[in-house]
Amino acid sequence: MTGRTAAADRVPLGQRAAYGLGALVNNLLGAAIGVMAIVLNLGLGMNPAVVGILMSLPRLTDALTDPLMGYISDQTRSRWGRRRPYIFAGAILSGLIFAGLWQLPSGHSQSFYFWYFLLGSLLFYLAYTVYATPWVALGYEMTPDYNERTRLMGVANWMGQFAWLAAPWFYKIMEDDRLFEDSVQGARMLAVAVGIFVILAGVVPALFCRERMQNVAAREDAASPAGGEGLWSNVVSFFRGFLVTLRCKPFLQLCIATFLVFNGFMLVSSFSSYVIIFYVYGGDRDLGSQLIGWNGTASAIATFCVIPLVTMISTRIGKRKAFFMAVGISVFGYALKFFCYSQEHPLLLLASTPFIAFGLGGLFTLMGSMVADVCDFDELETGHRREGMFGSIFWWVVKLGMALALGISGFLLNATGFDVEAAGAQPERTLFLMRLFDVGVPIVTSLVAIWTISAYPITEEKARQTRELLEARRGRN
Repeated sequence: MTGRTAAADRVPLGQRAAYGLGALVNNLLGAAIGVMAIVLNLGLGMNPAVVGILMSLPRLTDALTDPLMGYISDQTRSRWGRRRPYIFAGAILSGLIFAGLWQLPSGHSQSFYFWYFLLGSLLFYLAYTVYATPWVALGYEMTPDYNERTRLMGVANWMGQFAWLAAPWFYKIMEDDRLFEDSVQGARMLAVAVGIFVILAGVVPALFCRERMQNVAAREDAASPAGGEGLWSNVVSFFRGFLVTLRCKPFLQLCIATFLVFNGFMLVSSFSSYVIIFYVYGGDRDLGSQLIGWNGTASAIATFCVIPLVTMISTRIGKRKAFFMAVGISVFGYALKFFCYSQEHPLLLLASTPFIAFGLGGLFTLMGSMVADVCDFDELETGHRREGMFGSIFWWVVKLGMALALGISGFLLNATGFDVEAAGAQPERTLFLMRLFDVGVPIVTSLVAIWTISAYPITEEKARQTRELLEARRGRN
């Protein structure tokens, strides 16, 4: 039996929408760079393995920058809050750097493009971290209610899906010879448009969302000082907080499950495009790009429907059971997808898409809400509000896995025997292995994730008891 959400715990519609715009910006930046990276291979002729390494190396820097940004955000005490100043500045920097990243000049060597894109990506991901880490932490503190957290994350995830609705068409736009000379020029112009949108929409959460826990964090710091304000004391405090966070068992369970579901998908995320182009359409990029776009659109539309459904089910049966349901349905969808790749009936592929959408659609709706519950659990144990640290390490684990997945994916594609010079004459074994990896990898990782969450201990009753104890200790907010 779920409890009723008090009026004081509800997040106003305007703030939900403002936070949701942040999700749209966050997803768009992540989706755009992944989708547009195909230009490095098909437009500039870079080796797929090199492109994979190029996509993964900058993400490894998140191992330091994400937790550091989370710590800085948690420790910031300003008249504008702990999160909002960084969200505002990060949106502007991310948009500007992303636009510049894709201004790739033609006629240079693979080495030139590698170093140009690597250095630019390092700057981009640093700016992205300044934006995304405080934005994530802001969502964890906007309401203390168990179910309202899921509703907030549901709205944010729903709005964020517009990025996945648009991104699958980016390759089609870049390849449109009516608009651009080639896909490289298309990438240049598209990046400018994305950068402008990121700046305009990205600052909205900083302007309109409320930080609920800033005063609570300040009082807890005053009651339990870290031991000084010098550089060394801050370094010690950072690593102490980092280790305490990693020792939180419920949090580790969430990280592992998300790592498995999301990065199982990411490891073979590009395989669908290659299968569609080279298996379904025999190397026809124009026809392939259309089905890629339609499949992405169908996935986004299905996810729009999945998110409110998972949100509603979660408030009735609990977050853990809702996770089992959502990921289990996606496993069925992946298995179905193998049989839906059809040269005679290409659109049959769309039959598997709604089932697959349950995986990621449910994942980030539920996980954001569950990490917020863990923040309360941690405050009860440690006496500190550390949404920034939890959010940063959670997404660091996700992005670390993404870096590994993107780095391995190029080698995995090479392992199938794929040869870009062979165009539509790929060997049958290559086409079979691409289809097998495309569905097999996420099935295995999703099943392991379900097993991991089977022992997750924070139920709705446990979360409400934790909140009562916290409010008895620090007073109502």
